[in-house]
Amino acid sequence: MPLDNSFSLPARDRVDWVDTAKGICIIFVVMVHSVLGVEKVMGAEGWMHNVVAFARPFRMPDFFLISGLFLGLVIDRPWRRYVDRKIVHFAYFYLLWLSIQFAFKAPGIAAEHGLAYTGQAYLIALVQPFGTLWFIYLLPLFFLFTRMSKTLPVWLVFFWAALLEAMPVHTGWLVFDEFCARFVYFYVGYAFASRIFDIADWLRARPFTALGFLAVWAPINAALVFTPAAELVAPYIQGTSGNTGNTGGFSELPVLSLVLGLAGAMAIVCVASLLSRIRLFSWLNWLGAHSIVVYLAFFLPMAVTRVVLVKTGLIPDIGTMSALVLFAGVAGPVVLYHLIQWTGYGKFLFERPDWAKTDAERQPAGNPVAAK
Repeated sequence: MPLDNSFSLPARDRVDWVDTAKGICIIFVVMVHSVLGVEKVMGAEGWMHNVVAFARPFRMPDFFLISGLFLGLVIDRPWRRYVDRKIVHFAYFYLLWLSIQFAFKAPGIAAEHGLAYTGQAYLIALVQPFGTLWFIYLLPLFFLFTRMSKTLPVWLVFFWAALLEAMPVHTGWLVFDEFCARFVYFYVGYAFASRIFDIADWLRARPFTALGFLAVWAPINAALVFTPAAELVAPYIQGTSGNTGNTGGFSELPVLSLVLGLAGAMAIVCVASLLSRIRLFSWLNWLGAHSIVVYLAFFLPMAVTRVVLVKTGLIPDIGTMSALVLFAGVAGPVVLYHLIQWTGYGKFLFERPDWAKTDAERQPAGNPVAAK
């Protein structure tokens, strides 16, 4: 089956429902770290734990699927430009924000393990992604692998990627484990982009049908997430490295996890198609257009807010505390971004400077962390 990515973009350089979907995705990503971080410190779960669990089957699948949607438009560019936009671009932001995160965490690491271990930990982070930055590390690998495999039959690559997702791969090397678990969603976004755009347009024109799909999908997703799987199949439970809010439910079984991941991703497309029509939710559109800004910088306001709330005890309810930490994690980078735009200082945090570009043709200014 030949690849069909012949869809055409609107005259504007953004697609509103795509940005809205990315805005929803980044909130869910910040949510998992915020909620589970608070619960770990408090030693108990709050009411937001169930929201995190519900979103687990589709939280990262939809982020990767959306990340692959526009790749078909640029995948045939000359290698030098492709490597600059899709690999060097993200390498710059990974190394920059690795150093920033490490600067905050290094004193604690050194106090606990010593200076030698601290230096070693930084070097290890070059092959084992550090903290919340694994998405930035993995994305260029997906871009590179997809470029190298673009001449292969689409269904061959899809079934191979689906097989990787179905295998309970837990080697301990986060890059390999997450590649196996996530590449299929990125590839679906790339290979079936035209179909996804058609579905989004079709649902947008039929809001009651879209609501009907969501009304069927949501309880099925919830039932499979919160129904414990039998011990007999426990060894085959999916789940990737890190603190992701695994539930041990049927939703994490091989094949079923892929189906729910794709169904959940389409549910986000459905919701985004509907919300992008409503002016009240235009902030989601802006957030999605700057989602990587939030992804890079949310760790600090999230951590500071968590420490303050835990130490002061101002908010005794764990769920409410988690919600406030989530708000800070999303709002903090937005405030930082606007301060940078207002003062003109610190633009290198979200815009790659010319010295870090390997291709002679410069990218347009003013689009943070964008790599067309």
